[in-house]
Amino acid sequence: MTRQVPERVGVVGGGRMGAGIAQVFATLGSVVSVAETGDQQAVLIRVSDGLDRAHERGKLGDADPAVVLSRVGVVGAPDAWPPALDLVVEAVPESLDLKLRVLALVEKAVDASTVIASNTSSISIAALGAALDDSSRLIGMHFFNPVPASRLVEIIRTPATDAWVVDRVRGWVSLLDKSEVLVNDSPGFATSRLGVCLGLEAIRMLEEGVADAESIDRAMELGYRHPMGPLRSTDLVGLDVRLAIAEHLTKKLGDRFAPPALLREKVERGELGQKTGQGFFTWP
Repeated sequence: MTRQVPERVGVVGGGRMGAGIAQVFATLGSVVSVAETGDQQAVLIRVSDGLDRAHERGKLGDADPAVVLSRVGVVGAPDAWPPALDLVVEAVPESLDLKLRVLALVEKAVDASTVIASNTSSISIAALGAALDDSSRLIGMHFFNPVPASRLVEIIRTPATDAWVVDRVRGWVSLLDKSEVLVNDSPGFATSRLGVCLGLEAIRMLEEGVADAESIDRAMELGYRHPMGPLRSTDLVGLDVRLAIAEHLTKKLGDRFAPPALLREKVERGELGQKTGQGFFTWP
């Protein structure tokens, strides 16, 4: 396993996940460039806030948050990057068409030695490889929210993924002080497939009046030692994100992943979880 800090990292998308990915690599010592078409200052604010929280919890060691933040820059598009990047992580919303467009732009912007990773939580890595002339350097790096605090990265390889790419990514995950699970490409991989399955059943139970949200979550937390119940976890992930994943898995794996009506209704009302202040629970 190669254990060498990537000197330069690109991230596409500066939302919560992209900013978190930028933060952990900048903390590691990488120079990070985030490509974001929206509010670029908001990206830096997200990273800065995350670094302040990490500093308050003693997770930065002797590192100065301002020094770490100075290693993060924001550009408008991948073509503004220097070509000599070690790694690019795509972290745009869970849309196949959008990811295909973004990955095609990424491949044109970097040189042939750059590892290209997708943070997708459910879309086939092989399907995303259709956007690239060389899909052998494409791999899945599925980070979890919140990225700085989560210990897991799910690494997804396809039959086309070169062994050196897998080796390098495993080394980087280890340097980030995170644990890996290495899985073969399949719909929903391991984590989303299991997590969505449990979350959807919890929503159905709530819909059917089996118990209230707090009781359903407490049953899993105390009875099965889950650190967080499935409904609160859905709030954290985002109800819109979970709905999109469920719809994708329904197409690929069948009706056992069909989204409950309650999930659709909440998304239509804008009750998306923690990010909007209301989901299955009320958030401050």
